[in-house]
Amino acid sequence: MGKTSSSSIIRTSIFSFLQNYQYFTSFSAFLAFPFSVSLLLSQTFVFTSFTSLLPSIYHRFNILFDAAGFPSSLESLSIFTHKLSQTIFSSIFTLPFTLTFLLIAKASVLQAFKDTKPSSHPSFSSIRSLYTPLLFTHICNSILILSANATVFSILFFSFNSLEGFGFSSSTSFLWFSAAGAVLYSLVLANTMVISNLALVLSGMERLGGYFAILKACVLIRGKTSTALLLALPTNLAMAAIEALFQYRVVRAYIVVGRVSLSMVSEGIIIAYLYSIFIILDTVVSCLFFKSCKPVYWVDLEGRQALQIDSVEEDDGGCIDSKALHHLHSTTCG
Repeated sequence: MGKTSSSSIIRTSIFSFLQNYQYFTSFSAFLAFPFSVSLLLSQTFVFTSFTSLLPSIYHRFNILFDAAGFPSSLESLSIFTHKLSQTIFSSIFTLPFTLTFLLIAKASVLQAFKDTKPSSHPSFSSIRSLYTPLLFTHICNSILILSANATVFSILFFSFNSLEGFGFSSSTSFLWFSAAGAVLYSLVLANTMVISNLALVLSGMERLGGYFAILKACVLIRGKTSTALLLALPTNLAMAAIEALFQYRVVRAYIVVGRVSLSMVSEGIIIAYLYSIFIILDTVVSCLFFKSCKPVYWVDLEGRQALQIDSVEEDDGGCIDSKALHHLHSTTCG
């Protein structure tokens, strides 16, 4: 594809989605539907206090941050702790659906782009063959995200303690430093999520699971990070808006009425299905971004050798030359 802008990738993604509209909306979206329901329900449990797990997570984070020396008086820290607790609770609640329905739904989209016959839909056996590398890569992605969070927290911990050690203990200093920490955390998390998403697509397109898919994703995204972030923005904003719509139309109505009605269930099903469609659309965008990768360079761990990795635009979605891949693997393992 050569040099491709984010707007052209989005236009092509919408065209590809509409071209295979029946398959994506009647098969892939329904595969993602249970995950969407579980995710939206987890948000419901957060706001209606159906479970004691969330307060427990929030309390443990407060203890951890107090022990680490973070100033408990900061309102931004309290908001961040609450959002982080919600995210962890939702991740735990949706974990069984993530490891099954979500990965299978993504595999159905990836297999559709791997299929050389655009008129025929992928068989379930071909979709199932992609599940194992996707599962391994998803597990490695989870470890990567946890490591990124731990790294940022460690940096902030040493920074806050150094700030106090140098005598900058005023509320204004902490406020500015908290803002800088929030920006740092957002940048690190956004880049980590983009790499993880690309690694998941790469593992399905090339059937390469585990940590090596993440390494290749880091290679492919080199110089195109801003494009990847711009591509992730529209679909993530849309999914956040759908979550807010579910809170307004379903959760708010339940809190007011105090019971579940047929209209709430109907609206919840429609909203969850709409959320599933955007999950599929996000996967389509990621697939086309993967196909737009141009030649990049891998520098080994000691910085002594540069290896050009040729982007091969084939119908099967292959993006890295096999000889370069073999040399990269031997260099990394050696």
